[in-house]
Amino acid sequence: MTVKPYNTGQTKKEEVREMFDNIAPKYDLLNHTLSMNIDRIWRRRVVRIVRRSRPHRILDVATGTGDLAIEMARRIRDVHVLGVDLSEKMLDVARCKVAARGLDERVVLDVGDAEHLRVSDASVDVVTVAFGVRNFGDLEAGLPGGKVVILEFSRPRNRLFRVLYEFYTYKILPRIGGMVSKDKRAYEYLPASVGEFPAPAEFMSMMERAGFRGCRARSQSFGIAQIYTGQR
Repeated sequence: MTVKPYNTGQTKKEEVREMFDNIAPKYDLLNHTLSMNIDRIWRRRVVRIVRRSRPHRILDVATGTGDLAIEMARRIRDVHVLGVDLSEKMLDVARCKVAARGLDERVVLDVGDAEHLRVSDASVDVVTVAFGVRNFGDLEAGLPGGKVVILEFSRPRNRLFRVLYEFYTYKILPRIGGMVSKDKRAYEYLPASVGEFPAPAEFMSMMERAGFRGCRARSQSFGIAQIYTGQR
């Protein structure tokens, strides 16, 4: 059964858009605080992997508040990034951050659906997705073509660490996130969506079935997250 934020009868895509519109004002504060800023380290690793391809044009799918798009524009010479997201409110936050850093000419943000992208694979060198794949309504349809670098949460393999991680994720995080964002269901859905997401080996099999080759998963922070790469 597909986990959805509100279970109102809308599609998962519609509910995810509504959820991110609701939590956009507090998203960055909660995201960095609840992760103890470890997510910043993971994004820097994604940037290093992307930079090896010497890209000029990057498509950042589910760009959210623009953290990865901004980091790539700052750290990769002469690159232009198109960030797309379902949530206009998240993009509003991203636009403010892009403008504050003087990156308006190198980062373009637009409302977009990962499953119906208006950008052809041939028009970009690399496609990135950070913490967005598990929110796709149709996982395989939402996987873009070309060279992809995907950062996504996963469940730690070490049993003891997994127990501690899941206690924090399922008990502590929803309370704090719900209290600060005023949307408890959003911060119940986000951990639940991690639990429903395929294990690394299964996800790479899905990538291969979708036509990707050379698929690889790099474990981050004892398996809390994975960086997936592949080429189609």
